[in-house]
Amino acid sequence: MSKLNQSSCTAVLVGKKASIDGSTMIARNEDGYGALNPKRFTVVKAKDHQSRFVSSINEFAVDLPDNPLRHTFTPSADESEGVCGESGINSANVAMSATETEFTNPHVLGLDPLVKEGIGEEAMESVVLPYIHSAREGVQRLGRIIEEYGTYESNGIAFSDADEVWYMETVGGHHWAAQRIPDDAYAIAPNQTGIQNIDFSKPEAFMWSTDLRTFAEKNHLNPDKTGFNFRKIFGTQTEADRHYNTPRTWYGQKYLNPEIEQEPMSDYLPFIQRTPHKISIEDIQYILSSHYQGTPYDAFGNGTEEQKHTFRPIGIDRNQEFHILQIRSDVPAEYAAIHWLTFGVNLYSAQVPFFANVNDTPENYKHTTGKVDLNSAYWLNKTIAVLAEPQYHRVINQVNEFKDEAQSYVCGRVKAIDREASGLSGSKLTDFLTKQNEITAAGVTKRTYALFDTLVKEASNHMLLTFEKGQNL
Repeated sequence: MSKLNQSSCTAVLVGKKASIDGSTMIARNEDGYGALNPKRFTVVKAKDHQSRFVSSINEFAVDLPDNPLRHTFTPSADESEGVCGESGINSANVAMSATETEFTNPHVLGLDPLVKEGIGEEAMESVVLPYIHSAREGVQRLGRIIEEYGTYESNGIAFSDADEVWYMETVGGHHWAAQRIPDDAYAIAPNQTGIQNIDFSKPEAFMWSTDLRTFAEKNHLNPDKTGFNFRKIFGTQTEADRHYNTPRTWYGQKYLNPEIEQEPMSDYLPFIQRTPHKISIEDIQYILSSHYQGTPYDAFGNGTEEQKHTFRPIGIDRNQEFHILQIRSDVPAEYAAIHWLTFGVNLYSAQVPFFANVNDTPENYKHTTGKVDLNSAYWLNKTIAVLAEPQYHRVINQVNEFKDEAQSYVCGRVKAIDREASGLSGSKLTDFLTKQNEITAAGVTKRTYALFDTLVKEASNHMLLTFEKGQNL
């Protein structure tokens, strides 16, 4: 991200009893402010952590605890404009996704202005994930930092471990709240404050900044006669939200709960939702790649031009990386954590399940520059999107076949790796998982090159500068 700039993302959070296999899952598209923001995928080892974090984009700096944990990491390729680690799982099997850009209403910002030299998206993953041993601890650590140093933006941050999923939202310069996603529920978060009624008698389900209630009371911010609706008090409900944000929640809930009738521009879509069926990896992949399929608002559909451009899609040109951070409970903890990852526009890309207990990542994932390079996973997937979109209706079947075949391959790989890992431990297990990740990624990369070949050949047959001999005779 560029200096103090914000990204527009979509997140899906799933409790362990709402998932098909009992795992917790936090997922998000990282969408840049523009079409290109090159990313890479790395592992940060404990010995490589600094004792002090100093921001490259503002004056934020903080001393860091001793004994950091190793973790996966998806920083920007060019860290001179901010690290922006965005997503990762540490060696304690705690996952963090940071951040979902959100907005505080102008009244609150007048009372608690954003802090230019405070913490923001570019630093959060770096100063929190290596130092926490549970999702709850992640909320608490970041909350303390925000109250002490302030923040220069409003954000939503997801944390998970094997048992709990938490969603934390910052408002103004120093205030925040967090809600535990119930085990049997899910939530979808676009770029809009989501948390609704906070029950201050249930600290097991909610956390909040020290003076959140007194700040709201002192400044007469609560419009309701009873209750404490965090979204109403601190968030926004604007015309822009109704076209840019709420329709994404509507479509995700429509997909998971087709029996519920809701309006895409409603200000009252629930944050916490439950569905009769259990949610799979594939469900999350569909939602976070979607463009309102099956509705008049589909950008590639049969609606009017006005309808097709009414709402901001979830799958969009600004997709940079898409992760699902999965902590499983049906296998030993040493290989329970999987960092599912794809680069590029989700609609045209396949995800790779990277086991998190590793000491390195594949070459084509960890090395990304600012120049287009088809040896880079990021640039290969971005190029696939550039080739596919102009000829969407001609090639979407081939793209979907590629994605389905890749999904079958990686799901088989996860099962096979689980079987072989069961007899290993310690460094032997870490080395084994590192090697297996390389094999899995290479398999998906090979299939992606084959799709690239198909798309180039198809586009070549439909160029405008063509002329058949004798066609005007």
